[in-house]
Amino acid sequence: MKHEQNRFKTLLEILLISTRLGLTSFGGPIAHLGYFHEEYVRKRKWMDEKSYADLVALCQFLPGPASSQVGIGIGVMRGGVLGGVISFIGFTLPSVIALILFELVLEGLDVGDLSWIHGLKIVAVAVVAHAILGMAEKLTPDLKRKTIALFALVVSLLWQTAFSQVGVILVAGIIGFILYRQQADSEDTEFKFPVSRTFAVICLTLFFSLLILLPIIREATSISWIALFDSFYRSGSLVFGGGHVVLPLLEREFVPTDWISEEAFLAGYGAAQAVPGPLFTFAAYLGAVMNGWQGGLLATFAIFLPAFLLILGTLPFWNMLRRNPKIKGALMGVNAAVVGILISAFYNPIWTSTILKPIDFAFAAVLFSMLVYWKLPPWVIVVTGAIGGLLMTSL
Repeated sequence: MKHEQNRFKTLLEILLISTRLGLTSFGGPIAHLGYFHEEYVRKRKWMDEKSYADLVALCQFLPGPASSQVGIGIGVMRGGVLGGVISFIGFTLPSVIALILFELVLEGLDVGDLSWIHGLKIVAVAVVAHAILGMAEKLTPDLKRKTIALFALVVSLLWQTAFSQVGVILVAGIIGFILYRQQADSEDTEFKFPVSRTFAVICLTLFFSLLILLPIIREATSISWIALFDSFYRSGSLVFGGGHVVLPLLEREFVPTDWISEEAFLAGYGAAQAVPGPLFTFAAYLGAVMNGWQGGLLATFAIFLPAFLLILGTLPFWNMLRRNPKIKGALMGVNAAVVGILISAFYNPIWTSTILKPIDFAFAAVLFSMLVYWKLPPWVIVVTGAIGGLLMTSL
């Protein structure tokens, strides 16, 4: 009985925290990783820096929405598979509901020009800068790893393709393996993942089976909801690099086939930028345009299902690999590269699309100080950012 009460308490805690993050995490996938780091690593200490960096590195490897996969992974480690589902629902549902409502009620609203959104983007600058400083201090303590981080920063900044992050992480892993194979990291961290390898294999089998079979079933049946499911599932399965990369894939799937007009597509994309949570929830808007709120929920399920199957299918084996002394050396290189990739993403697109005038930089400095030095909770920073964005337009 006590065990059941503790489990219920844990799941409720996961739901409340992930929902709060889902309501306040503006700024895209890299900013989400900053919010997660602040909440789960710094504040609640559900996992340590190295385990978090390992999880981020794995999710950068996998196709799909990296920040959502990190959130799912943290939820699973805290509360099992059900914890992962609850963590996903809490983080994702607020933006899904908001985007379906945008389509059903506020389709003509021009969200791209609202000044408070700019304030929230400046919040993302402060949050990501704080996360990068903390991770860099822990994961790049020596000159070799600082150099790996610099390599990752330069390459990922100058070579911006869908596969650049994966390539950088692979190269960094090889460099780390060579440099640190004789001096593997002595700090052995706990990385509990309560999923069996048998269940993991089932998840991976289902992932590849759906990827192969759905197009065949689509052609054989011509049922519209199967075609819808297939398009979103394939988009979620084949995207490296996060939400912004999924835009051309989804556009290619739905605009030329006249499922949705170019104008409606772009209006929804503007709305997706305005809400917190993962950008992949743009699928909820597209599904709602095509088949009402039921279509929105189906599209959301389809585009995020690959992320679930991949994270549940790979993490149990990841845990085994990271305990191998030789693999640890490679992970030291990978973790350093993650820092460089985060700095690159911090500059472009976060900094370049946000810090446009001196007042933007000044406000970002204030928000950063509120977060780092005054130790105010993130939701206060978010509210301040929104109000500041409104006030700055009158200055």
